Amino acid sequence: MSSLLTYAVAGVQALQPYAPGKPLDELEREFGIRQAVKLASNENPLGPSPQVQQVLREQTAQLSRYPDGNAFALKSALAAHLGVAAECLTLGNGSNDVLELVARAFLSPGTSAVFSAHAFAVYPLVTQAVGARARAVAAHDGSNGPSYGHDLAAMLAAIDADTRVVFIANPNNPTGTWVAAAELRTFLDRVPAHVVVVVDEAYFEYVEVADYPNALAWLEDFPNLLVTRTFSKAYGLAGLRVGYGVSQAELADILNRVRQPFNVNSLAQAAAVAALHDVEHLQRGLEVNRQGMRQLELGLAELGLAFIPSVGNFISVDTGREAGEVYTALLREGVIVRPVANYDLPGFLRISVGLPEENQRCLAALARVLAL
Repeated sequence: MSSLLTYAVAGVQALQPYAPGKPLDELEREFGIRQAVKLASNENPLGPSPQVQQVLREQTAQLSRYPDGNAFALKSALAAHLGVAAECLTLGNGSNDVLELVARAFLSPGTSAVFSAHAFAVYPLVTQAVGARARAVAAHDGSNGPSYGHDLAAMLAAIDADTRVVFIANPNNPTGTWVAAAELRTFLDRVPAHVVVVVDEAYFEYVEVADYPNALAWLEDFPNLLVTRTFSKAYGLAGLRVGYGVSQAELADILNRVRQPFNVNSLAQAAAVAALHDVEHLQRGLEVNRQGMRQLELGLAELGLAFIPSVGNFISVDTGREAGEVYTALLREGVIVRPVANYDLPGFLRISVGLPEENQRCLAALARVLAL
């Protein structure tokens, strides 16, 4: 009997499902460990703000009702926060959902998408799922740009007549590298008008370097520009799954044609509005990340480990060996990090910035494992 897989569309047949970070409860079940530390999924160690928690308690009485399919309150709050019109917004079940909407709207067999090597794993997944060709362009090798960073000149050269989408992660996960303002603007000026450029700013709030651009400032100049962001990271709402895209109204209208009804649930909508209002909590989280990143950088340097400079809430470290073995040994120490061999970085582990005590536990466990 033929496998059902042979009847699936060609793009799906070749896909490998996205592998999320190991959950804490799974680790504790497997190894009998208690009070494990998870620094694998770039989550906010402070969690959601108190205002969000209060709103969620209030919303539970309405769970029998469908959410607002147009998300009026959230779109209004976002529009005011970002300085854009509500019709320029596309909401998603996390910003990953918006990336998939782009693929469904603009990619098909016979077309292609361009992205960098070592870039976010969802770009090839959504591209291949619709039968389009994925074109991964080699990253900088350090000779004429930051090691492992996007080479926009090479990505521009990779665009051809069948290219419909370019994905740019700024900053990029898992490398933490970023594209400077002048370079990104030059790229946008030169991209053909028929190519949708997705600038993925999932870690936007964490970036503090002077030459980092806010791509929203260029939306009026580029009808083919889409900027995606999320509430999963700095706002601490990863479990509720809410993200968004910002573009000119015509592009947002196209994406909303393929968006599923009620794709952002009522709890997520209410929580996101509350999170936007709690500026103090956001700033507290950014300070925790700032100090935690410094703690990890110093600790890794003391261990003699090289790492990729990062402007996100994570850092990728070169273990100098097969990182999968180090990852497994760290699990037995009760520390979950993320191996990134699937990003063509087999010797690297990605470590999310946690609370001070979590960072220290990770560094101590890493020292013990590497000494074996």
